[in-house]
Amino acid sequence: MLRGSKVGLRARHEEDVPVLQADLYDDPVVHSRAQGSPWRPMTPGSQSSPVQVDDTAQGHVAFSVVDLESDALVGTATFWGIDNHSRSAHIGLGMLSTARGKGYGTDTVAVLCHYGFVLRGLHRIQIETLADNTAMLLAAERNGFVREGVMRSSAWVLGEFLDEVVLGLLADEWKPSPEG
Repeated sequence: MLRGSKVGLRARHEEDVPVLQADLYDDPVVHSRAQGSPWRPMTPGSQSSPVQVDDTAQGHVAFSVVDLESDALVGTATFWGIDNHSRSAHIGLGMLSTARGKGYGTDTVAVLCHYGFVLRGLHRIQIETLADNTAMLLAAERNGFVREGVMRSSAWVLGEFLDEVVLGLLADEWKPSPEG
């Protein structure tokens, strides 16, 4: 398990899947704001659930996020679009509704940076998030990410186009937390 000050990132356990699907996928509003694909109902236990992990998938690493004190599941974190040639990747995360506003997101981004820069040897990590996603923007900026631009009207969300912010962090700009 990778550890931060508040959270641990570990492999996805089978019992995590229904919890993550119910809180992060089954709510059309939450899903539509977090994913670049339209929401559709999904049968519980479906192997095609977006929170189900395929350990053989290249370019994609998924973690379950747990509270270090209680070991309770608090969310999900993902590296995606991993480019081994350019040594870059994108990150995303989703906190369960009961875990939001507790600093888990900031710590999760810190642990993801440690994983990417130290364990995988990446040169660049990138985040794309909706321009009104204040929690993600703060978590990224607290970890040293720089706003690089805005993709205007690039995300179709609940019947309207919204702007997305692109943030980046380079390995030589990263300042690891004392815990990492």
